[in-house]
Amino acid sequence: MSPPAAAARPTGRTAGCPKAMAYGPCGGVNGDGTCEIDPTPCVFLTRDLPIRWSGAASAPSAADDQVTTLAGREILDIARRRPLVYTGFPVRALRSDLICATADALLGSADAVLSGDAGLSRTQFPPSYRAALITATGLRLWMGFNARDRNRTALDRELSSLRSLGVAGVHCVTGDHTQTGDRPDARPVFDLESTTMLPRAVELGLLTSFAESPAAPPIAERGGRVAEKERAGGRLCLTQYAGDADEVADFIALCRAAGASVPVLPGVPLVVDQNGAALLASFHAAKLPRGFVERLFAARDVRAEGIRLAIEYGRALLETGMVGGLVIAGGARPGAESEYAADLATVARELGGGS
Repeated sequence: MSPPAAAARPTGRTAGCPKAMAYGPCGGVNGDGTCEIDPTPCVFLTRDLPIRWSGAASAPSAADDQVTTLAGREILDIARRRPLVYTGFPVRALRSDLICATADALLGSADAVLSGDAGLSRTQFPPSYRAALITATGLRLWMGFNARDRNRTALDRELSSLRSLGVAGVHCVTGDHTQTGDRPDARPVFDLESTTMLPRAVELGLLTSFAESPAAPPIAERGGRVAEKERAGGRLCLTQYAGDADEVADFIALCRAAGASVPVLPGVPLVVDQNGAALLASFHAAKLPRGFVERLFAARDVRAEGIRLAIEYGRALLETGMVGGLVIAGGARPGAESEYAADLATVARELGGGS
């Protein structure tokens, strides 16, 4: 299969957006409507939203039939039988020697592991190299893929490599701006964005997902944005933490009312120490379940309580009957990644993962 055909630069890019987006707003809009980069109102909040996908609409059944990787077809088969259970893949950036310890802790517990963009570290191995390291362990990999660091030719090259490596799927995100991480000296690229990467991945036979932030303004239009990303080729929606289970169910109902049928996999926070709590606090538009932090740090054993809270919340989400799965993730102190992976595995197994 050939790489995607060259396409014209997306039209309608919104002047003043630091990420040069056409299909915003991103998930980084603050609660007061300001941009994550600049304390000024998000430029998309003055436009009619959601912005309509201008390309050819992708039919979900046709796209599923075109999935070329074995791991991707296995994920589709699991999703037909029960909700999917994903976990994060905790490992320090640029440490290939630590991959196996994390993988060993997660094998057999999750349907796939998500190796996404680091919370603060902007310098990581390329997606294809990380994919080669992780898939070699026997895990199904859902590879995070951002538009911040590469132009479209480099993105196409990485997508083709990921398909050849047999990843289960790719999580297409616009990405956090370089000014929000540890490399503000780096020039952000943003030649494409999440919405315009999705059809390129589908054309290569990859299963796709995208992100959404239900608690980020404009909240009323977030469901419509999910529908437009589905039309562009998205097959799963992975959300930022979005409050109590009933609030997540309300968001999914909003998506359905807007015409979206894509399965929604909300985030399940697993916090076992102060480092993990600090990481979650750094996420834009993250809304934790009510009382989560208070209950966590009132406990004598924070780790045990964090595991218990994650299982309790995950079960509540599943009991709504609305979710297409769960993504269990968070963070831990440096040097404790493999131990944290074991905690992720515990939660994943309790919530029905592993096949």
